[in-house]
Amino acid sequence: MKLETLKDEVLRLAQGASRFMIGIAGPPGAGKSTLSDALRQALIEAGETSEILPMDGFHMDNVLLEERGLLPRKGAPETFDVRGFLDIVSAVRKGDEEVLVPVFDRSREIAIASARAISPDTRFILVEGNYLLLDEAPWTRLGGCFDLTIFVGPPLEVLEERLRQRWVHYGLDEAAIDWKLNGNDLPNGRRVIASSRPADISVDIVDL
Repeated sequence: MKLETLKDEVLRLAQGASRFMIGIAGPPGAGKSTLSDALRQALIEAGETSEILPMDGFHMDNVLLEERGLLPRKGAPETFDVRGFLDIVSAVRKGDEEVLVPVFDRSREIAIASARAISPDTRFILVEGNYLLLDEAPWTRLGGCFDLTIFVGPPLEVLEERLRQRWVHYGLDEAAIDWKLNGNDLPNGRRVIASSRPADISVDIVDL
């Protein structure tokens, strides 16, 4: 799917809406952030207002994950503050006041609180994350939060290569990369692909 086609479809569906929530889901390495950034820019160039609300800002802190024995699995569904994420998504959906949201700094592996402001005047909110459509509690509580859902799911071999390059970029050695891929990222990806609810729009790769 071409970005221009997707943008036009979003604008068509959002006719008459003062706030339009788009959930962009998919496995790790699928290109969700790239798509979100590109779609936001395309909407802005079309004269709209748009902001991104990333699920990654709701990672549990490493200290808490270590206490719970979950640090090696950071990024799995059970390592997120789902209730806090749902609260923020619900507040943003209301659109009646500014909402400050956290953003994840991958280079430091920490979430930065109140790092992005979403104005009540912003029309399009792009909520981006792996588990937005996961058909498992408590993630199912997100059902009904979005006006449109998009699932990005390239083939597994494409995901593996993208994820490998991600961890090479962050300076991990081969042993650490192998664990990240086969001990965490790819199992999480398979879980997303196998257990996500159907999206309104599903794409393998968006032509940017």
